[in-house]
Amino acid sequence: MASTATELVSDILDDAQKLAQQQFSMLKAELREDLNRVGRAAGYGSLGIAMLTVGGLTLVAFLVNLLHEQFAFSMWASCLIIGGLLCAGGVAFAFAARNLFDNFNPLPDKTINTIQENLTWNNQPQT
Repeated sequence: MASTATELVSDILDDAQKLAQQQFSMLKAELREDLNRVGRAAGYGSLGIAMLTVGGLTLVAFLVNLLHEQFAFSMWASCLIIGGLLCAGGVAFAFAARNLFDNFNPLPDKTINTIQENLTWNNQPQT
């Protein structure tokens, strides 16, 4: 059954519209995925900061006094030991958050590559 030129053009336009909608859906899904990763990394970073703050404010005095009273450390040595341990924990969480942020690209690479492939295909000379 022979198709008319109008039907062929209509089919091509329909296919192009479907392709554009699919690529837009893919772009949204990829951005959503990247935002989830950002949220997770920010959560780890926030957890590290919160732990440093809460731990530093509530336990430092207690632990310093514990070392001073129970183990006969001088007050300055007790402060140094406890402060060093809390800072080491904070640094560990900060590095974990930085690694999560470094391991992804916020741009929608998959969608951009697909669009570039489609544009390349569309720009090829027709024979």
